Amino acid sequence: MTDPTSSFDSHHPPSRELLDDCVHCGFCLPTCPTYQLWGEEMDSPRGRIYLMDLAERGEIELAGAFTEHIDACLGCMACVTSCPSGVQYDRLLEATRPQIERHVERKTSDRLFRDAIFALFPYRRRLRAAAVLGLAYQKSGLPRLLERVLPARLRATQALLPPVRLREAFAALPRRVRPSGPVRRRVALLSGCVQDVFFHEVNAATQRVLAAEGCEVLTPRRQGCCGALGLHAGREDHAVERARETIATFEALPVDAIVVNVAGCGSSMKEYATLLADDPEWAERARRVSAKVRDVTELLAELEPRAPRRRMDTRVAYHDACHLGHAQGVRDQPRAVLRTIPGLELVDLPEAELCCGSAGIYNMVQPEPAAELGARKADNVRAVAPELLVTANPGCLLQIRRYLGDDIPLRHPVQVLDAAIHGPNGP
Repeated sequence: MTDPTSSFDSHHPPSRELLDDCVHCGFCLPTCPTYQLWGEEMDSPRGRIYLMDLAERGEIELAGAFTEHIDACLGCMACVTSCPSGVQYDRLLEATRPQIERHVERKTSDRLFRDAIFALFPYRRRLRAAAVLGLAYQKSGLPRLLERVLPARLRATQALLPPVRLREAFAALPRRVRPSGPVRRRVALLSGCVQDVFFHEVNAATQRVLAAEGCEVLTPRRQGCCGALGLHAGREDHAVERARETIATFEALPVDAIVVNVAGCGSSMKEYATLLADDPEWAERARRVSAKVRDVTELLAELEPRAPRRRMDTRVAYHDACHLGHAQGVRDQPRAVLRTIPGLELVDLPEAELCCGSAGIYNMVQPEPAAELGARKADNVRAVAPELLVTANPGCLLQIRRYLGDDIPLRHPVQVLDAAIHGPNGP
């Protein structure tokens, strides 16, 4: 059903009330990655809100320039943090992107590329098969041969491939991990899809660290994608289906918290209550699950450290993943957790508010601006001369590694804490 006075349909269009909150003051401009790259008003948050306003009034269509400027947005939410008026750009963007996906016919190559991403990444079994092929591909020497002839999107996807370790890609996490002492919290762990296949060691470190701090950790075997990729890309049906599956997996577990170690996943799971708000069967169930979701550093920051830490005389730079810092407002907790390690020197990055260019599937579908932002972030890392870079999102790890090279190791915060508690070679 379509409102004849609007270019949006009537299914959750951008709210007129939220659109009117923006007073176009410009405080968002210094923190917007695409505005910093191009200086183009329509590629700033206030410019995109102006376009949404015109579309809501039916004065412009969704195809063409409107879609181009919305697609160019990373969805990093730095503007939400910087806005003095409290404009909920995150809600506006997440209402606008599904409208585009429903009503704008993309070029065949664009549609097929996006479909391929969603046919692969949310499925662990398919990712494991891809890991086998990826390992063979990496060892074949083809990546170097094809680097100059591949289209930009495929070249970017190839460059982002992590070093594949089949043993970890096919490893299974223990379903239950108990602490050696009294149980302080009982938690469930989201193992994820991409995280569990390509960053399995982060999940294993998460279980070990939580257990060392007195948590009993339940990790349901039958769990999959939480819907984050679909939610941030405007694929509402995908996001809703995955959210329901994740809620059904975790809601019956007798736990104090649902722990997430991926910034984008945690952000989306905290939004389940909004995503399913008008679904009478799922709304309350979504609210209860969302209320339990905690980033792993949030939970660890709530617990007085119990496990002894080894001294680590290391200069560590911390990169705020956008969906942890901006979307969830979790900034102090990761730093506080890292500072429990004796000797560790923690430094912040210049232009810390600017996205690294990962942004879900952005660095694959928008490779040129993502490359500029990735190189800029790498330069800012080098500027503070760290011995180690730490960030809480696999997309950020892959993106920054691509432009930083092998000079500076990259780790998730729980991996650093795990090394301090159990030693660099594990327990």
